Amino acid sequence: MTDHVEIRPGAYADSVSLLQVSRDVAAVPGVVAAQVAMATPLNLEVLDGMGFAIPDSTPNDMVVALRLAEPDALDPALAAVAAALAATGRRTDDSERSVPPRTTRSALRGTDADLVLVSVPGQYAFVEAMDALDAGRDVMVFSDNVPLAQEVALKRVAADRGLLVMGPDCGTAMVGGVGLGFANTTAPGPVGIVAASGTGCQQLMCLLDSAGVGVAAALGVGGHDLGDEVGGLSTRTALQRLDQDPAVEYIVVVSKPPAAAVAAEIEKLAESLSTPVGFALLGPGRPDLTAAAEQVLAALGIDTPQWPTWGTTNSVVEQVAPFETVAERPPQDRQQPSSRPPSESGLIRGLFVGGTLASEAAQIMGSSAEHTVVDFGDDALTQGRAHPMIDPTLRLDHLARAAADPDTAVLLLDVVLGHGAEPDPAAALAPAIEQVRKEHGLPVVTSCVGTESDPQGLTRQAERLAAAGAEVYLSNAAATRRAIELAGASK
Repeated sequence: MTDHVEIRPGAYADSVSLLQVSRDVAAVPGVVAAQVAMATPLNLEVLDGMGFAIPDSTPNDMVVALRLAEPDALDPALAAVAAALAATGRRTDDSERSVPPRTTRSALRGTDADLVLVSVPGQYAFVEAMDALDAGRDVMVFSDNVPLAQEVALKRVAADRGLLVMGPDCGTAMVGGVGLGFANTTAPGPVGIVAASGTGCQQLMCLLDSAGVGVAAALGVGGHDLGDEVGGLSTRTALQRLDQDPAVEYIVVVSKPPAAAVAAEIEKLAESLSTPVGFALLGPGRPDLTAAAEQVLAALGIDTPQWPTWGTTNSVVEQVAPFETVAERPPQDRQQPSSRPPSESGLIRGLFVGGTLASEAAQIMGSSAEHTVVDFGDDALTQGRAHPMIDPTLRLDHLARAAADPDTAVLLLDVVLGHGAEPDPAAALAPAIEQVRKEHGLPVVTSCVGTESDPQGLTRQAERLAAAGAEVYLSNAAATRRAIELAGASK
């Protein structure tokens, strides 16, 4: 094996583009591993974990790290790096390229667009979002790591001008029938969603889709909006917008655990609207997202279906598509794990890409055991990296570590489909699950949040994960309860 590492000072490409570059280069014959990334502390930690020796660098530098089967593979690999970087259309050295327009203000000249989507590093998002507000446009701030004080300032300006700020860190929205950010493909329908969470919104949309209910609009407001500091500024505007939409017959507010006082104020506002409003606010004593979806169906006069599952055993009905049961798969077709002594601790290790799904799982588990839940989409783990719904590298690394821990009894995961997410998440996750099952014999339970119309295909992804040995659920709450059941049985 031969390692080649070089630092390219002043070069830049965004994390999503570099993820694709790394994948393209890794596919070149003779390349064992390839990581092309900005030299942020988190990326350097990943490279160090892969065994690469990294020279001195700054976060403004690009690292090209290649592991080669033989030295002769270097030239073709570097040629592949150059070609892949060129294909991104980004600046790849310290020379400047003229890429008009350079600001939101200049981009808005001569257009009648009424919504601006801001997706830049968090430290630059405030200026671009304020430009949009100054131009009289609503704004969706996809960027994360935006200082809270800046979020409050943006939302106060927007409230004064009758505008809507979605975000910061607004991962999901649907406006005018168009999905923005990480968005699932659902049919139009009578439900409007105000979401202070991205994957919570996606879980709700996908459960409703499975029940045959569409969504008219989903307005994300960012995970901090229902906190004490922001005070629900965007949630108030979004509620009023949906109340005025004739296509919306029922509104749902979904959120990670909100500040109690702010939630009470929003509930009081909801009572004054002409459109009925339901709440899916995670927290002690509140229903989980699946129960909230069932409440929406009841309000619309629709029976709750049997939520689909794949690869499930024991008392859980196995399904390969919603509402279609099949006979148990023949034993020879099932994954045959090696034996492993039951864990005396019976601990669940939750490794999540969805922040709200992680919060929901932790809520259901409670504090009675030392289970752990990690949200790999947390701001601290996405600085300089693509979101884990795009780049699974960190979670896959931790999956192997968690499986090797003798205290681990069950692995609990989530997979989130839709536009913007990995084109084929099962392609990387299923082999990892197979390896865990083969080497450690651990049960693996995963939720798979998506629809049949998503680019990845819900059933196609779920069946691949089930074939690898996982139990798969559309409902994250059901997956979590199954993990608790399995962990109890392992003691």
